[in-house]
Amino acid sequence: MSKAPEQINIGQIRKAIPESLFKKSESRFLVSVAQAISSTALLAYIGYRYIPLTWYALPIWIVFDFLLGTVAMGIWVLGHECGHSAFSDNKMWNDILGYFLHEILLVPYFSWQHSHALHHAKTNHLTEGETFCPVVLNSKMGKIYQKIKDIIGVESFSIVQIFNVTVLGWPLYLLLGVTGGSSRGFTSHFIVPNKLFPSRMLVKVSLSNIGLCFVIFGLYKWAQATSFAEVMALYIGPYLVINMWLTIITFLQHTDISIPHYDSTSWNWLKGALSTIDRNYPAWIDSLHFEIGTTHVLHHVFSELPHYHANEANIYFKKAVGDLYHCDEKPLLTSLYQCASLVGVEHKGDGAWFFSKE
Repeated sequence: MSKAPEQINIGQIRKAIPESLFKKSESRFLVSVAQAISSTALLAYIGYRYIPLTWYALPIWIVFDFLLGTVAMGIWVLGHECGHSAFSDNKMWNDILGYFLHEILLVPYFSWQHSHALHHAKTNHLTEGETFCPVVLNSKMGKIYQKIKDIIGVESFSIVQIFNVTVLGWPLYLLLGVTGGSSRGFTSHFIVPNKLFPSRMLVKVSLSNIGLCFVIFGLYKWAQATSFAEVMALYIGPYLVINMWLTIITFLQHTDISIPHYDSTSWNWLKGALSTIDRNYPAWIDSLHFEIGTTHVLHHVFSELPHYHANEANIYFKKAVGDLYHCDEKPLLTSLYQCASLVGVEHKGDGAWFFSKE
C-alpha cells in the first residue's frame, strides 16, 4: 500500500537508516578529492602531451574535452558536498576545502552555497523555489513558450530547450537568476543586495568574486605564457562540459511529468524534497560523479549525508519512503529529450501542479 506524503515524517525516515551512515570521515572524503583531482590532472596531461593543438585535431579535442569535463565534474560534486557540510563536522574546514574546489571551476562558492541552501529549503515550491522553477502554463510566459512550441514543433522545441539548459543555463542563472523563483524576480550571484542576497551577504559574495578574479587572472597569464588555444582545450572546453552536467543533473531532478510542484497552500519541506526524481545515468558517469544523479532524492532529504555512504543509505531510504520514491529507468538521453519538450505546469488540485503533456 502506497504512502501519502502526510503519512510519513522525517524522523521515521531517519530512524530507518543506520546512524553509522551519517558519520563523516574527513580522511575518506579526502581520498575522493585526491581521486577526482588526480584523475582530472592525469587526463589533462595526456591531452596536453599527445593531442596536437591544430585544427585537424579539433574533433579529437571535442571528444577529449567531453571526457575531461565529465571526469572533472567529480571535483564539482565534492565542492558541492562541502557546501552542505558533508566533509567535516567543522564548518570552517568545509568552507576552506569547498572554496578551493569550487573557485578553481569558476563557481562563486559562498554565493552559490547560499542560493543552493535556499534551493534545498524550498524544493519544488512553485514560486519560492530556487533553480528550474517551472512556468505556469496559462501565464504570459507559459503561453509564449507554448506558442513557440506550436510553431517550431516538438522536436525543435526540445533541441532548443536542451541547448538553453546545457549551454546558457548556468551563466544566465548566476548572472540574472534565470529559472529562479518567480517571487524573487531578478537576482545575481555577483552583486548585493538583491532579493536572493541580503546585505549581510556582502562579505561572502565579495570573497566569492575575489576568488573568481584570481582564477580568471591565472587563466589570462596561462594564455599569455602559452596560447589561448591551450587554455581553450584544457580548461574552457572541459569547463563548459562541467556546466552541462550540473545543469542536466539539476534540470532532470526537478522536471518530469510524474512529479509535482506545490503552491503555498499545500507545500511543505518533506513533500517538496520527495518530489524529486533519480535518473538512469550510465554507470561509469555515475561513478565519476559520486552517484549524485542516482541518489539525489536521498540527498534532498539528508543533504549532509556523505557521498561514500549514499548508495548503502539509499537502500534503506527507498524502503522507508516506499512509493513516494521516484526513479526513472529510461535512458538518460531519452529522459532529457522528453523533459525538454515540456512547457509548463497546470493545477491538478490540492495545491499540486504538474507538467502538461501538451
